[in-house]
Amino acid sequence: MDTLKVTGLKKTYGTGDTAVEALKGVSLSAQKGEFIAIVGTSGSGKSTLLHMLGGLDRPTEGEVLVDGKNIFELKDEQLTIFRRRKIGFVFQSFNLVPVLSVYENIVLPIELDGGAPDREYIDNLIDTLGLTDKKNAYPNQLSGGQQQRVAIARALSSAPEVVLADEPTGNLDSKTSRDVLGLLKVIGEKYAQTIVMITHNEAIAQMADRIIRIEDGKIVSKGV
Repeated sequence: MDTLKVTGLKKTYGTGDTAVEALKGVSLSAQKGEFIAIVGTSGSGKSTLLHMLGGLDRPTEGEVLVDGKNIFELKDEQLTIFRRRKIGFVFQSFNLVPVLSVYENIVLPIELDGGAPDREYIDNLIDTLGLTDKKNAYPNQLSGGQQQRVAIARALSSAPEVVLADEPTGNLDSKTSRDVLGLLKVIGEKYAQTIVMITHNEAIAQMADRIIRIEDGKIVSKGV
């Protein structure tokens, strides 16, 4: 079953002679539990595409369906709630709150949504990511790899259908990058979550189940 389905996605910035077509009719799909890497050079449209997949920006044309729901039919407030509950984000910068502990950072999105954390699920997540002994530590007491693992746990804390990762290993060395992505893949398989990662790093992309290539705003290869 397709957890994520994109059809005819277009995005144009500006008008007239200054118009820039960032996306030119992109269509793709991802199945439940699949780990996809979207690879492209700077300016290829991959970041714009990721923002559309997560509902962070609205397209000029086209649809994005997450768990069967066309997210762009939602009003802004509805989209914010849907995104908070159904989509997890992992960014290159860890974006941890320095005055909160590891555990508090992880459950923050749930509490902002007015919910109560599933402690068994959260503890399992923390254990899988090797953070059990760091639960009460603060971000400045962690290595870069540990901070990124906390960011991953936070993205997964609400058990989202889709996890979007934007150059998640950009600030990490190659060994730590492989370790962190290996854990992300394990968790995605464990909880059948669909993961879409954008990267320009071919070696990192090889860890995905499938590689999609984008050039000049168009998909040129959807992998196998």
